[in-house]
Amino acid sequence: MIKINDNFHRLPATYLFTEVARRLKAYKEAHPDADIIRMGIGDVTCPICPVAVEAMVNAANEQGNAATFHGYGPEQGYQWLRQAIVDGDYRSRGIHMDIDEIFVSDGAKSDTGNIGDILSADCRVAVTDPVYPVYVDTNVMAGRAGNLTDGKWSRIDYLPCTAANSFVPALPVDNPDVIYLCYPNNPTGTTLTRRQLAEWVEYAKAHNALILFDSAYEAYISSSDVPHSIYEIDGAREVAIEFRSFSKTAGFTGLRCGYTVVPKELKGIAADGTEVSLNHLWLRRQSTKFNGASYVVQRAAEALYTQQGRTQIAETIAYYMRNAKVLREGLSSAGFEVWGGIDAPYIWLRTPGGLSSWEFFDLLLDRCRVAGTPGCGFGPSGEGYFRLTAFGRYEDTIRAVERINSLSI
Repeated sequence: MIKINDNFHRLPATYLFTEVARRLKAYKEAHPDADIIRMGIGDVTCPICPVAVEAMVNAANEQGNAATFHGYGPEQGYQWLRQAIVDGDYRSRGIHMDIDEIFVSDGAKSDTGNIGDILSADCRVAVTDPVYPVYVDTNVMAGRAGNLTDGKWSRIDYLPCTAANSFVPALPVDNPDVIYLCYPNNPTGTTLTRRQLAEWVEYAKAHNALILFDSAYEAYISSSDVPHSIYEIDGAREVAIEFRSFSKTAGFTGLRCGYTVVPKELKGIAADGTEVSLNHLWLRRQSTKFNGASYVVQRAAEALYTQQGRTQIAETIAYYMRNAKVLREGLSSAGFEVWGGIDAPYIWLRTPGGLSSWEFFDLLLDRCRVAGTPGCGFGPSGEGYFRLTAFGRYEDTIRAVERINSLSI
């Protein structure tokens, strides 16, 4: 029999959202008439905005014409899309960015998982806790995590984010090489102010650490003191890689498109002591393992940067944030402790009555026919908490709040 990568074998048997889906499937089979409102997996429900759909139709028609057909594109993305990103997401905010620092991909999940390919297996990793599971699981796959004991991996530094510290993680004490930050945060829906994020940049500079900054939800920010990009902070280009996604911004969860920014100032050290550009390493990785996002989807992404595209995206985001307000205010008024829902489409609540996260999942499903995500699935500090998403339909959100508020615990 063929030998396997034992690091995969060391992972827990199922991915969090796979387990949620399994339990929902089993419940639905046992209760076929149940009207379940799904607020667990953070998938969108609003359709793709019209300007992007029109761009895809035009691009598809081009693919049917020999004169305008496109085969393999550049692995890092077409120049016209990367230029739109540079102008629309960075220069418009006064941030310097070069086009060859932008790498278009099939989504932030892929890139946050794949970025470890260019880093040593010896790197020590720090994550906020609770955390998006991909950050931890892909480091387990790469052999960086050590051993799993009581829900924690021995070579990963967990930085607790709970109500006790207002969900603001303390700076590491064990000098990790790589730090994952996601803000606005998934799953807690909380944010860091400009001053708080600047402390992380200063820490990374002082300790020669690399920050992997996931800003997939930046389009939902409404607070003036919350940065949309880590590069709004002086010195961040020297210590941070940023990941962006069109999935939650423009509903591209099914289309798959995002991008990663790797500034040319970022350097690493090879085993022989040679200084190496991380930008060049990521280009080499992508050129070898990735053939680029599709031409049709990249044309759709480009359309998002038009004035019409921005207007349509803003309307969709406002729809989801209205849902978030309904959840936040409705659950708060019923006595739940609630966070998030202001600069992010996630609601993070404390489970009532001392229930565990999975106990509350089962209770909510059985008595309210509402499905969410147990906080413990995001890490040890998520136990006793629960995540709901605002990505559903408005009418379902209203009904879900009414059902949850009918609980008597």
